[in-house]
Amino acid sequence: MSSCIRVKLWNTSIASAGEIAASTSPPNEIIDFRFLYDETARYYGKEGQKSIDPVVFMKLILAGYLENMRSDRQIVDTLRLRLDIRYFIGYSLEEALPCHSTLSRTRKLYGEHVFKELFKKVLKLCILNGMVSGRRQAIDSVYIKANAAMDSMQEKAILADADSYGRELDENEEEPVAMTVESDSKKKDDEKKDTDAEKKSHPTAKTHFSPVDPDARLSTKKGKMPDLNYLGQISVDTASHMITHVQAYSADKKDNQCLPGMVAQVESNLKENDIELQEVVADTGFSSGKALKTLEAMGITGYIPNTGSFHYEHEGFIYHAEGDYYECKNGNRLTYLATYAEKKRYRLTKKHCQGCPFKDTCIGNKQEMAINETIYRPYFERMHTRMQTRKASRLMKKRQSTVEPVIGTLVGYHAIKKVNSRGIDQANKCLTMAAIAYNIKKLLNFKPRRIHENINELKKGITEGICQAIAAIAYALTLYMSFDTKIKTNNWQPINY
Repeated sequence: MSSCIRVKLWNTSIASAGEIAASTSPPNEIIDFRFLYDETARYYGKEGQKSIDPVVFMKLILAGYLENMRSDRQIVDTLRLRLDIRYFIGYSLEEALPCHSTLSRTRKLYGEHVFKELFKKVLKLCILNGMVSGRRQAIDSVYIKANAAMDSMQEKAILADADSYGRELDENEEEPVAMTVESDSKKKDDEKKDTDAEKKSHPTAKTHFSPVDPDARLSTKKGKMPDLNYLGQISVDTASHMITHVQAYSADKKDNQCLPGMVAQVESNLKENDIELQEVVADTGFSSGKALKTLEAMGITGYIPNTGSFHYEHEGFIYHAEGDYYECKNGNRLTYLATYAEKKRYRLTKKHCQGCPFKDTCIGNKQEMAINETIYRPYFERMHTRMQTRKASRLMKKRQSTVEPVIGTLVGYHAIKKVNSRGIDQANKCLTMAAIAYNIKKLLNFKPRRIHENINELKKGITEGICQAIAAIAYALTLYMSFDTKIKTNNWQPINY
């Protein structure tokens, strides 16, 4: 945490904090964390040893993400040296600090709704400050490294055989046949030793998994080594770069599979604050027929380049929507045959191509000419038309300068490059806390513009514009006078035709 952020976060003299927070909030806080007592009441009993205060826990985790610390042990070690963090959590110098294992256990204990509720509280403060437009959201994804090593991966088939063999041993525990089965198993292992080693050197998400973190999936991006990851989805307001929603998914999920759920949750978060979501901007990875259909059903305009598997035009063929058929260069019709796996098949048999001058380049040695067209073609066509506009080109550049820098900030400065826990639920909590830390920093650095400041800036702009216009006119007059002088000096006369 920079010194500027630190002073603003812990200082008691923030004027805007008192205006924004509820009247019951402590004077030194922008956010009233006391709602956590009600949210976490179900996790605490009336007997037994006293546990960590939920407000203290959440503040410590938040401080860790503000300071780019992934380790709970590192958070506690830093707390020993930082008076500002002690003041923030309400601990005196004599008070004993919590153990790092307590933070880990408490994080696992709390449900996702606790962290989501804190995220919504911070988002609401940002909206009350006028920092969120909400009209247009940019969505993108990032791989987040799981807390599991590649060496922990095991082949699914081998584990299935081991389980089956274990059950067989239990069923025949007192019979000597078990020894024969064991020897047979060893023999098979010896025969497959080289094959297994080769498979393990090139594991895939379908053939291998990590028993250390079963929710982690093997995935990779172009130009990078494969690793066990989670897929983080981030929605960012294009007007202010504020994060409006985050969600962790399995890394084997595609972006277009995550889009409907992301948009629905973003719309819900904004609707709670009386903001209507109108437009969504994303890259090609989020394009699919189901995703585009969902956006239209929700009344949201999408700006998403179509996937490369969609062909707006089939070269040499013309589609007729009225009769639902394709027409080839020679005037023959490819009629609708059937629908398979969400694709409509249009076919023209070889006998219709006899004597066709385009036969060699069209059908060749095939028995029939067929075109497979997605059933979502109307949605792709409308998106194709929309993406040809100047607005779409501008929004795609806006997306690159909006959501991608936010993701870079989360990864580089808010400890989300790798999660420090295991399981997709825990990964979702980590991603949510990183987003909360990001939004809080934006909130602390935000300076609301006053009306008189806008008026003064407008006056300044008008004055500068007038001065530039006068200078341009003077320059033009100078050129004209110079040109007129040359004409008189050289006794030049225009030729009349």
